[in-house]
Amino acid sequence: MEEGLSHPYRGLPEHMFWKSAVEDQAPQSFDPVIDSKLRISRHDVVAAAGSCFAQHIARHLVASGFNYLQAEPPKTPSEPIFSAQYGNVYTIRQLRQLLLRAYGLHRPTDIAWRRDDGKWIDPLRPQMFPEGFLSPAEVEAAAIEHLRAVRRVFEESRVFIFTLGLTESWMAEDGTIVPIPPGVVAVETTGGRYSFHNFTAVEMINEMGRFIADFRGVNPEAHVILTVSPVPLVATYENRHVLVSNTYSKSALRVVAEEAARANDNVTYFPSYEIIMSPSVRFGYFCSDLRSVTDVGVSHVMQIFARHFLQESDVTTAEPSHSTVRVEAPESKVLVSSELQKSFQQIEGILCDEELLHAGGGR
Repeated sequence: MEEGLSHPYRGLPEHMFWKSAVEDQAPQSFDPVIDSKLRISRHDVVAAAGSCFAQHIARHLVASGFNYLQAEPPKTPSEPIFSAQYGNVYTIRQLRQLLLRAYGLHRPTDIAWRRDDGKWIDPLRPQMFPEGFLSPAEVEAAAIEHLRAVRRVFEESRVFIFTLGLTESWMAEDGTIVPIPPGVVAVETTGGRYSFHNFTAVEMINEMGRFIADFRGVNPEAHVILTVSPVPLVATYENRHVLVSNTYSKSALRVVAEEAARANDNVTYFPSYEIIMSPSVRFGYFCSDLRSVTDVGVSHVMQIFARHFLQESDVTTAEPSHSTVRVEAPESKVLVSSELQKSFQQIEGILCDEELLHAGGGR
């Protein structure tokens, strides 16, 4: 009697089946990461950029005592923390232009926007300096100093984390991408008009490939971790339901991250989006607005990140005390007090340019 055809799915690991990997999992035990070749120690300089969700990652890395690069540190512990004061970097092209600007390869023609109070702000980081500037020249001078810090981010980081946030964007006539259209926060610009552009998956795959190649040229030893923000769109400019636009945006960004990780040995995908959106957590990681991620959800994401990407012996698990933790980088030593760690853990406000779109419509 002839043997039947082999069953290709027979004997596969449990994580490859929905029932055992999702349906049967308790919310707190759900973990979609199978393995990671990358391990981050306290000696490794880590930098990050991206959407609002990237600030959660930065905050938790600092609170855990890791060497999170702050080339431009916040003035007070209550301010959002970024590796440099670029604010939110929502799109891949915005990220690539940030890199190009740091080395003088992209020079926006629109250098300042005027608010209704007469103060001027930087179009590329419109919420970073709420006190504003007295003139476009002051904005430009601050940007020059800022870009020196950005070069440090790209040159010194051993691990660079980028959280992909949006496909929808606003573009100046010279192709420069800004976080929000000028009319949301300003009444006058020094440049021309802005137009709406919703990036396709193909455009973003190509843009990400160019960024990775450019970044590798600056820092060939760095590793890139890509993740997709689980935070839904606050609004869409497409003439369709915001949920439909959100589905396209997250789907396209997820494809981009997948293609980049498959094509580059120095790129890894981390599934923060899948952790928050998994049916196994019963949609329980969103606040009452069905958009903001709860602290419990963020903690779950960071627990899994720590389990698979951070060296266990280096993870800080003890309660903060009044001692000082020394974080050593290869060429520098940074003192991070436990009081500062605790203050970062208590920060509730996350800087999010996109939230300003509520002022223009909706409820």
